[in-house]
Amino acid sequence: MGDSDLGLTESVAIALGGMIGGGIYAVLGVVAGITKGATWAAFVLAGVVALGAGYSYNRLNADSESRGGSVTFVQGYLGNTTLAGMVGWTLLVGYIGSMAMYAFAFAEFSIALGLPASLLGLPTRPLVSVATVGAFVGLNLLGARSTGLVESVLVAAKVAILVGFGAMGLVYAFSYSPEPLSLGLGRLTTPGPIVAAALSFVAFQGWQLLFYDQERIENPVETIRKAVYISIPVAVGIYVLVGVVTVTLAPGALASHPHVALKDAARTMLTPYGLGTLGAVLLSVSALFSTGSAINATLFSAAHFAKGMLTDDLLPDKIGDADAEGAPDRTIVLVGAVTALFSAVGSLGAITSFASLAFIVVFGAMSYLAFRRRSGAVSGALPALGVVGAATFFPLMLWNLYNREPNTFFTVVAVAAVVVAVELAYFEREFLEEAVERVEPDRVPFPGSS
Repeated sequence: MGDSDLGLTESVAIALGGMIGGGIYAVLGVVAGITKGATWAAFVLAGVVALGAGYSYNRLNADSESRGGSVTFVQGYLGNTTLAGMVGWTLLVGYIGSMAMYAFAFAEFSIALGLPASLLGLPTRPLVSVATVGAFVGLNLLGARSTGLVESVLVAAKVAILVGFGAMGLVYAFSYSPEPLSLGLGRLTTPGPIVAAALSFVAFQGWQLLFYDQERIENPVETIRKAVYISIPVAVGIYVLVGVVTVTLAPGALASHPHVALKDAARTMLTPYGLGTLGAVLLSVSALFSTGSAINATLFSAAHFAKGMLTDDLLPDKIGDADAEGAPDRTIVLVGAVTALFSAVGSLGAITSFASLAFIVVFGAMSYLAFRRRSGAVSGALPALGVVGAATFFPLMLWNLYNREPNTFFTVVAVAAVVVAVELAYFEREFLEEAVERVEPDRVPFPGSS
């Protein structure tokens, strides 16, 4: 294996880092707000659907002549540039939503550590979110990125902290707490866990970043296949453990300030040892570290993903220079600016919903593509799981948004309509130009047309 090759350990670390790096700190409060004690069931359900999508990606990748992810699959198997471009744009929206979600959580935990709630008469949370995104844009412009070994060490530390959190929480629940573990079994027959699973789906998307980095992975098809099947169950296990502990130990915090409830749970579980304050601080610092590294890694991946789309003429040239060494600076700045805007004006629930919707659409589409290529019971059942899951999650997400945040619902619908219209105008510009030319022979050419 060459110095630049990543093995199974590094690949699992990248996939896990993309899922648990910031996801648990950002989505737990939102998910628990919907389904309370059955939060663990929401994570299990979302993980099962993610596994169906993961199998679909692996199947498509093994059968493909060229290495890549969703966009490559659509181009290779359907030969439809418009659909490939729309899938790519949807993924970019999902990455932006994910980073905005991490930036929101970063700011919330910064305030929990002692930052004032307002600065110069302005709320601190949006200011910190925007400043955080700006800082990581600057780092990426300087070319900062973790190596495979560093990524493995960082992810191991994050996993150890969360597993330790869960283990100490269980010790407290069984040894000190007057209340039993809250499993919310009565809620399993309600729509709540399914709605919450749909909302948490963004927390299970990190594994697919491996498919866009295959030139650095040793024996990529087999290594990625194993990494996906290892990382998703591990992430589910960690989410379930942390979810059960937090719902049991900090129900009041989940009701009053859900975004940082993990801090209160850490304080509670270490209070019998006289370390309550230290536990809250350490958990908050871990949250800052995890959400910050998640912003950095996702921005790097999103910018390189956009560069690939520029190379394939799936994005306008003004977005960035496809011939640039590394990620184009203009692309990094633009993606960062849109992320900062989302994090500044959106609520955490709205941002999470927006990002989850994007990944539900793309993962569902890839599962359907794999289902069409089925050759046996297993190769059909697992993609079908991804298709059915996505088809169930999507309307439930919209229904939840409409009922809980109607303004956000109409905003998401409007933004989606505008994005689709712009996509169609861009990818079908030659057809539109020809149509206009037939009506107005002396018209001014469309921008970007050949």
